[in-house]
Amino acid sequence: MEQKPISGHTGLYCLIGSPVEHSVSPAMHNAAFEILGLDARYVAFDVPLDTLDTAVAGMKALGIKGWNVTMPDKSRMAELCDELSTASRICGACNTVRNDGGRLYGTTTDGSGWVESARADGVEPSGSRVVQLGSGGAGTSILIQTAIDGAKSIDLFIRPRLWEAMTEMVAKIRKETGCDVTLHHLEDQDDLKQSIARADILLNTTPVGMVKTPGSIVTDKSWFHKGLAVMDVIYEPRETELMRLAREAGCFAANGMYMLLYQGAAAFQIWTGAAMPVEEIKKRFFAD
Repeated sequence: MEQKPISGHTGLYCLIGSPVEHSVSPAMHNAAFEILGLDARYVAFDVPLDTLDTAVAGMKALGIKGWNVTMPDKSRMAELCDELSTASRICGACNTVRNDGGRLYGTTTDGSGWVESARADGVEPSGSRVVQLGSGGAGTSILIQTAIDGAKSIDLFIRPRLWEAMTEMVAKIRKETGCDVTLHHLEDQDDLKQSIARADILLNTTPVGMVKTPGSIVTDKSWFHKGLAVMDVIYEPRETELMRLAREAGCFAANGMYMLLYQGAAAFQIWTGAAMPVEEIKKRFFAD
């Protein structure tokens, strides 16, 4: 379908943060508007943290209908919203905002991006025993959303320096969701081995396995068992060392390539009420 010409009725959406020039979000969202025949456009604005408050006031005044938020603006943006989703309230940050006539609703689609990409791969976090490695920015959002979506239990393995902060976060998650989330030391290999033996899903959210940080936290493929799904949020390289070991052990393994797509799809629906045509967007922007 041919994209509608810009008119006096064209809805405007955007990405804010700094830097934003390399984001695929404008191309992805504009393609979705085109495919669905929606009178809308999506652009990117470089908005450092020290100008965020002014930018948000301007966007409200201009009637911009919604925006995505990237670093370093996510935490402050949550403070500027009138209403927050459960996930954003727990983590104190948001990456998606809908402007309802000047009233701002904020949420985070980072976690739902992983949950939906897992489901697209045939892996269902709801009702599953999950072992999660790491709790960085994306990792925390994934942890929260997995709990909200009904994981049976989550064993979270983290470094000692994060213990104090994550103890408080885990208490919030347990209170808000009722999910059985427990903290473990990432260095305790015996504990990790036992947790993986009980798990349905093993999820790596650490940078270990990236091109610049090669390797794998799990190095013994005998730790993997039949029926275990091994997921990695890393997408470069396409197959991490963790994934390779899991596949050699006969496990399903997937990377994080489609997380951005499903994050965007969730935001798109929050703004427009329409489902993003994800299969077409996959073909255009996420083909191997």
